[in-house]
Amino acid sequence: MQSVDVRFNKSSLLLALRQYSSAIRDMEQTVLLPSLLRDVPLDEAWDCEAAEEVGHDLYSNYLMLKAIRNTAESGLLHMEEHKTKSHTALNKQLELLLGSDPESRFHFHLRGLFAVMSELTKKTQSLTDKYMDIVGASN
Repeated sequence: MQSVDVRFNKSSLLLALRQYSSAIRDMEQTVLLPSLLRDVPLDEAWDCEAAEEVGHDLYSNYLMLKAIRNTAESGLLHMEEHKTKSHTALNKQLELLLGSDPESRFHFHLRGLFAVMSELTKKTQSLTDKYMDIVGASN
C-alpha cells in the first residue's frame, strides 16, 4: 500500500480516506469473531462522551466503524427528515460565521474531515489491537 500512498500528498483527502479504509480492511481481516467484542468496555483511546451516543462496548463501535466506511465508499445515505432540517439550520449558521465564500466553507469542512478521519483511523487500529489482546495474539 505504501507505494500507492506515495503518490498522494500527506494532507490529501484521498490519502486520509485510503488510510481509514485500509485500517478497516485490516480490522475486518483480524477480527474473525466480532462477538468477542461484546461487553468489552472502551479504553482511554475512546472519547467517553461520544461513546455514550454510539455504544458502550467495542462491538457497537466495530459496527459503527464499518458503517462509516461503507457510507464513505458508497455515498450518503438517505437521512431522516428531522436530521435534514437540523443540518440545513446548521449550514445556515455556518454560512453566517464563515461568510458566503464557498472556498472558506470548503477549507473549514476539509479540516474537520481530516480530523475525523484521523480519529476514526486511530480508533479502528485501537480496536484491532484490543481484539488481538483478547484472543491472545501478539502484534
